[in-house]
Amino acid sequence: MDTATHDLNSLFAQLGLDNSDDDIEDFIHQHAGKLSDSMHLHQAPFWSESQSKFLAESVREDADWAEVVDSLSALLRH
Repeated sequence: MDTATHDLNSLFAQLGLDNSDDDIEDFIHQHAGKLSDSMHLHQAPFWSESQSKFLAESVREDADWAEVVDSLSALLRH
């Protein structure tokens, strides 16, 4: 049974990014508004290739990460 926590902090850690609450808030402020309505989160220019692949696969496969990836997408669009 997978008991791992899938929240924004763990997603940022999975992506190799600083994952404190302040770091996440700074990231969102820095990148908010850079996604067009037609752009998928994984297509954003600020991801590395491996980060982009992870985000795309998480959503495509409806993985455990999909919900938190969707949450990040929503936060970056506001």
